[in-house]
Amino acid sequence: KAFRSINMYTLSSKLKLTAIIFMIVGAIGLVIGFLQAPSDLDDVREMMAAEEHHGETSHAEEEADANFAEAEHGVLLDDEPGRNADEDEAHAAEAGAHDNEHLEHKLHQLQNKPWAAVYVAAFFFFMISLGVLAFYALQYASQAGWSPVLFRVMEAISAYIVPGGIIMFVLLALSGFHLNHLFIWMDPEVVAHDEIIQNKTAYLNVPFFLIRAAIFLGGWFVFRHFLVRNSRKLDEATDLHYFKKNFKLAAGFLVFFLVSESMMSWDWIMSLDPHWFSTLFGWYVFSSMFVSGITVIALVSIYLKSRGHLPFVNNSHIHDLAKFMFGISIFWTYLWFSQFMLIWYSNIPEEVVYFISRIENYSLPFFGMVVLNFVFPLLVLMNSDYKRINWFVVMTGVIILVGHYLDIFTMVMPSTVGESWFIGIPEISAVFFFGGLFTFVIFNALTKAPLLAKRNPYIKESEHFHY
Repeated sequence: KAFRSINMYTLSSKLKLTAIIFMIVGAIGLVIGFLQAPSDLDDVREMMAAEEHHGETSHAEEEADANFAEAEHGVLLDDEPGRNADEDEAHAAEAGAHDNEHLEHKLHQLQNKPWAAVYVAAFFFFMISLGVLAFYALQYASQAGWSPVLFRVMEAISAYIVPGGIIMFVLLALSGFHLNHLFIWMDPEVVAHDEIIQNKTAYLNVPFFLIRAAIFLGGWFVFRHFLVRNSRKLDEATDLHYFKKNFKLAAGFLVFFLVSESMMSWDWIMSLDPHWFSTLFGWYVFSSMFVSGITVIALVSIYLKSRGHLPFVNNSHIHDLAKFMFGISIFWTYLWFSQFMLIWYSNIPEEVVYFISRIENYSLPFFGMVVLNFVFPLLVLMNSDYKRINWFVVMTGVIILVGHYLDIFTMVMPSTVGESWFIGIPEISAVFFFGGLFTFVIFNALTKAPLLAKRNPYIKESEHFHY
């Protein structure tokens, strides 16, 4: 039994069924979310009227007073000498146009809501797999001796990069075809009246945007394919040829990754706010995906070990993963504070507006994620002994993942749905769907190869690793 556990993993029917149920429930919820989105201005009026109806008792007197004052003001204006009906009609037409403009803006926000929910969840799970691929390449490039027993787990989690990347590209292409309003710089009407975006059109245009996305994704797919293929071939090799190839591939991938990840974060996240920019943003998104990826490696390893697999993974391996979770959480906080403090202190209008919109309309998730991503890991994982207690690591890992989902949420939502946000059916359903797909893909990938990378030159050192 121990030999089987070391060599192969079989996806349990219970886990498979759970993942499929999550996907089905999530898909149904997303359909409901899209169907509930308003289709025209009349739907928006009805939704706003329904919202106002809930708080009508508290606002009824104020509204009556306002209506009375407006009527009284109208009477006074009618009596006002020199005032004519044409001026009143012009004033009313201007007010009506303003109301329609406001309703149209609200319509776009509410229509964006299910799209944004899908986008946040799709990017969140995709970035986890990309973060794991970067961590995996880093282990090869640094020739780390402690981690080869975890290589199969890393390879399995990185398998999601292909379906997850394809989904991301489809979402970006649908935005380019104007099926949603997530990226306002893709709207020709907006660009025609926005001088700042006009000056960025050489970079921010749909064809070049999609070409860049295809290059990023293609590069990540190709590197992942060859890294994993060489790792599998190494199991049957009699020399270190494939290990040396992976060493060179990993070094090349890391160079490509650092450039492509930064540009990806500008394109896929920062360009949602085309007036705003931050020179730290690429590093900030990287830190979020890196710590999330390492956290999932720890959670999957602990789960497999609890099921009798990975007998060669000991508490020292979990301890080292927890140290990375702790250290990168501190690094994320450093980048978050550096970005926030510099922009807030300089108080340049086109920069500080990014944080004003989040503090005013998203204060709970915006500051809540700082507690979840910094304060909680700091307090729990600072003690070295706690890093060896599996349930402590699992609890902290779940909190970190929730915190970084909120991080992506607060990056995307203010630019796409504005003040019309709330965590409802689309948001929860998107997490269910992509969480189920993510789980199915990585655990299915674990069945494709032995759980131990047997011929790796550092495998004995890794098996007997103790700290």
